Amino acid sequence: MIEALSLTDFDVSSVGTQSVRTQSIQGTPGAASASASAAAAGDFSTVLASFARDTMGTLKSGEAAAISGIQGKVPTQKVVEAIMSAEQALQVAIAVRDKVVQAYQEIGRMAI
Repeated sequence: MIEALSLTDFDVSSVGTQSVRTQSIQGTPGAASASASAAAAGDFSTVLASFARDTMGTLKSGEAAAISGIQGKVPTQKVVEAIMSAEQALQVAIAVRDKVVQAYQEIGRMAI
């Protein structure tokens, strides 16, 4: 059986720090932000597109923080926090991708 997927909502409102909140697809009321609630109301492709957009934003902010840190504009702690957040976002994106591929392969193996 396919395990429950979880989506991660990244708040990239500030370049230095990002907060990460996990929301189960099965639904955890009150844990979702306004953007995640709007995306959850749509179809699965909308949710994945929103997730990909948020992940790219987190990765870009981590890269921007790293460049600013090299230039000496941002404290080291902020750079490390941004890079760790970007790394976590990438790991979650890879895990979601693997689950989607696994589900696709399982559907392909089903008898008609």
